[in-house]
Amino acid sequence: MTLTRRTFAIGLLPGFACAQEGRFHKSPVFAAGDHGYQTFRIPALLLTGGGVLLAFAEGRRGGRGDSGAIDLVLKRSTDSGATWSDLQVVWRDGSNTCGNPCPVVDRRTGRILLPMTWNPGEDHGRELHRGTGTGTRRVFLAYSDDEGESWSSAREITGQAKRSDWWWYATGPGVAIQIRNGEHAGRIVVPANHTSETDGYAAHAILSDDGGESWRMSSVIAPACNESQVVELSDGRLMMNSRNQSFTNEERTGYRAIAFSSDGGETWTPPRPDAHLGDPQVQASLIRYAWPGDGGPGRLLFSNPAPAISRERGRRIRMTVRSSLDDGRTWPTERLIHEGPAAYSSLAQLHDGSVGLLYEAGNEGPYEAIQLARFSIAWLDGGAG
Repeated sequence: MTLTRRTFAIGLLPGFACAQEGRFHKSPVFAAGDHGYQTFRIPALLLTGGGVLLAFAEGRRGGRGDSGAIDLVLKRSTDSGATWSDLQVVWRDGSNTCGNPCPVVDRRTGRILLPMTWNPGEDHGRELHRGTGTGTRRVFLAYSDDEGESWSSAREITGQAKRSDWWWYATGPGVAIQIRNGEHAGRIVVPANHTSETDGYAAHAILSDDGGESWRMSSVIAPACNESQVVELSDGRLMMNSRNQSFTNEERTGYRAIAFSSDGGETWTPPRPDAHLGDPQVQASLIRYAWPGDGGPGRLLFSNPAPAISRERGRRIRMTVRSSLDDGRTWPTERLIHEGPAAYSSLAQLHDGSVGLLYEAGNEGPYEAIQLARFSIAWLDGGAG
């Protein structure tokens, strides 16, 4: 069957407090300057087993950059994002950098696992990527057993998650998954990325079969792979979808890089470009919305900035959500969420079946606020908003 691409759009909505009536709404969750933070970045959106919506971000105290005094912060919503709790600091370590949230719910226990990373605040990203910082990126894990109201202290898992010759390291950012079907059901798979002299920019996964007590690393996905998200396919394989990046850009294709695993994330195929998904060198979100069944196909959702014309290639603009009914082989439907500057994003299915998209956006630049868009699948498929 030949699938025809259908594209729908809404206009740029002025300001951050507005919402479109009907089946599409958007509102701010974190705004630059609030709570003493110069900027909020790196969104992650998670629905707990009890129906609480968690919005994670990095609260950057000293500026917009990736280094310096950065806290991992959280807001909770018990009404699908209509209202939010006060800001909660999940992890702060003085002037150091705490971030890269990549949460997941363990369905067996209800525990929320929160992999994240740390580095000395004086080290800049360019130094950490090249292995020339005063320190290095380290990997930590916290958890919550009460729907995100309180969190354990951060436990270091660097020795299980990172090889000694890796320089940079990042979990996600976005969300991790728990395998649902097959012999590896229950396994936690955390998408991650690193740099090293051997691999350049590369992706990998860390895996846990005991609810996060112990971890191990997968094979490396290289070359030219960076920030990644992973999804379980209907045939039992996993698909990793990565930002396409390299030190020299000689290996850049301009498209998302995808790789596949047939053993629950232990080993991965070499990456290849996905010609359906452009990549302006930025993080993206990928989730499973529905499994095949009840007479209908399964559905994957994907979001990232999607410049519309060739002269805009590489710009972080036009936040777009796409839908696939064939496990990501094609993406026939797309809908524009935000016309202007936009960057990182995180998708989640909400308890009423609607979709939430937590994303960085603004009018003058992409980091003015982190917003939540809520919409129905009918709206995404072209229904009236």
